[in-house]
Amino acid sequence: MNQFKQFHLSFVKSVLSAKRDIEEIELIAVSKKQPTDVIIDLINQGHLSFGENQLQEMESKWLSLKKNYPKTKLHFIGSIQSRKVKSIFSHCDEIHSVDRIKIVQEIKKLESEMKIQKEYFIQINTGNESQKSGVQTIDADQFIDQCINQYNFKLKGLMCIPPVGEDPKGHFNTLKDIANNHQLRCLSMGMSNDYEMAIQCGATHIRIGTLIFGERV
Repeated sequence: MNQFKQFHLSFVKSVLSAKRDIEEIELIAVSKKQPTDVIIDLINQGHLSFGENQLQEMESKWLSLKKNYPKTKLHFIGSIQSRKVKSIFSHCDEIHSVDRIKIVQEIKKLESEMKIQKEYFIQINTGNESQKSGVQTIDADQFIDQCINQYNFKLKGLMCIPPVGEDPKGHFNTLKDIANNHQLRCLSMGMSNDYEMAIQCGATHIRIGTLIFGERV
C-alpha cells in the first residue's frame, strides 16, 4: 500500500471517529517542493485537490498541470504580496490567506476586470504571532465585517496555522468561534501534525503535505 492510500485510511478513520461526514471535509495535498511526476501520480490515483504556497514554484508546475488535468483544484495557502495578487488569482481556484484590505481591493478589481469570481478564506493569526501572516484576533471581527459590508467580498471561510509547540485545540476553537460570529461555514485548519484534532474541531479543509508525500528533501 502506498503512502497516500495509507494516509487516506487514517484520514477516514479520523473522520468517522469524530462522527463527521467525509463529504464535508476537503483533503488538500500540499504539493510544494514536489516534482510534477509525483503530483501526476497522485492525480492518477484520483486525488484532485492541491495546495501551493510559493507563486514561482506554483507557476512552474501548474501552468501545464492545469492544462493537462483541468479537473484539478488549486489552493494558494502562502503569504500574499500585493504585487503578486494578479498571478495568484489567475492560477488558483481558492485563496486561503487573505489578510489585508489592500489584497481584498486588488482581488475585487481583478474580479471586475476578468469577470471571474474565486473563493476566499481570511487567514486569522490565532496566536497573534508578530512573525506570522494573518489578521490579529482582536481585529478579526472588524476586518471580516469590512470585507463583507464595504467590499461585498464573497468569503468562504477562515484559515489558521496554530503556533508551533502549542496545543492546537484552542486555536481551532478560536477560529471556529470567529467564523460562527459571521455565519462562515468553512474552516481551513489542520496539517500533518494536528489534522485529527482539526477534524474534531470542525475543519472543512485540511492541508496535508508530509503524511501524503513524505519528508521534503
